[in-house]
Amino acid sequence: MGGLGLLLVGLIFIAGLAFGLGIGALRQAAVPDENVSTQGGGSSDAVDADESSGFNLNPLLPGSEGGNDAPSNEVPEDVDNFDIFWEAWNQIEDRYYYDLPDEQDRVYGAIQGLTDSLDDPYTRFIDPERTQIEMEDMSGEFEGIGAYVEEAPQGGVFILSLFDGGPAEQAGVEAEDIVVAVDGEDITDLILDQAILLIRGPAGSDVTLTIFREGETELIDIIVTRGRIEIPTVEYELLEGTDIGYIALTRFDSSATDRLNEALSDLIDQGANSLVLDLRGNPGGFLDQAVSVADVFLPSGVVLIQRDVDGNQRDYEGRNGQLGEDIPMVVLINGGSASASEIFAAAMRDYERATLIGTTTFGKGSVQTLYSLSDGSQLRVTTANFYSPNDIEINEVGVEPDIEVEIPDDADPEADPQLDRAIEFLQTGQ
Repeated sequence: MGGLGLLLVGLIFIAGLAFGLGIGALRQAAVPDENVSTQGGGSSDAVDADESSGFNLNPLLPGSEGGNDAPSNEVPEDVDNFDIFWEAWNQIEDRYYYDLPDEQDRVYGAIQGLTDSLDDPYTRFIDPERTQIEMEDMSGEFEGIGAYVEEAPQGGVFILSLFDGGPAEQAGVEAEDIVVAVDGEDITDLILDQAILLIRGPAGSDVTLTIFREGETELIDIIVTRGRIEIPTVEYELLEGTDIGYIALTRFDSSATDRLNEALSDLIDQGANSLVLDLRGNPGGFLDQAVSVADVFLPSGVVLIQRDVDGNQRDYEGRNGQLGEDIPMVVLINGGSASASEIFAAAMRDYERATLIGTTTFGKGSVQTLYSLSDGSQLRVTTANFYSPNDIEINEVGVEPDIEVEIPDDADPEADPQLDRAIEFLQTGQ
């Protein structure tokens, strides 16, 4: 099957439970230590997370541009040393003392070893289970219980937080609960992806979660009726006592542009005369969404430059006449703003369209092409780097803010000095 397109992602995912850091304080808390296509420590019964980091970077995906040529399954004639692989395989098959994993797991392990040898955290193999979860999440909707989760240290699924008004919250599930069984099946020995697949299911169906809750002497069974969950890609409000609109864009999924336009239109109707666009902790998403979101605020012209391994260059351009082209704005960024977020921020900087406030972004300037393999697994391969409209490097450099505002480790969790500085700038012009 062909590739799905280009992905621009940093380190965060959301699942039906929810891989991801959420909004507000959770957004400010994450600092990635490794790049992965859409996943970090937290997850949802929506998923976008990296197993090793606690923060998820989404790969930069081409989005809806179409497929690529299907990967060939022919054995290359010029691979001289592949006999060594079969020597090792057969020795393990014949002589290994303990129980062998099944053949499929060993094949997947070999492919993962191949991608690991590239020393590129964005080129990676994803098994069919995780592929199913991740692609659902990138659509912006999923069917599940509506909770952000991570793997519990002693096994099971730890509930980080709940979607407001979602099925889990309505059924009585609480933050910090630990799910240890699903429909009577022990999940404490399962990896997170496997557990999420059991918890997710068709809207309207019931699932029984067996929960350990601190302070309770016995396990609790809670029946949750699954629902259709919309992942909160955009949150917005007119800031109290001001004419400043605030939009938090949590990731560039397939619905990002539409939801941002709806939010911006509503804020303008409410009287917003300026805007704070919050990209802190936004790990990225689809390349076409990065371009189209930037186009909401930019005049016609180049939004980003992409160059592939052969030196071929493609310029992505926006067009005139979009809703947000004239509204004064500040963009909030931090070390968790990655990939598609950096494309947007760099374009705003190069066109002098917005003031960037916060801290330097993550520095992920590569594009991954997705190849769907024949068994439903997926291969994400770095195929290009991207550059700002002024041809400025982003990869391993990041985008620096115009006004740097750090958040101290011991800061009041209720305070937001970066947002406060953005409000001050929009009100005073300095």
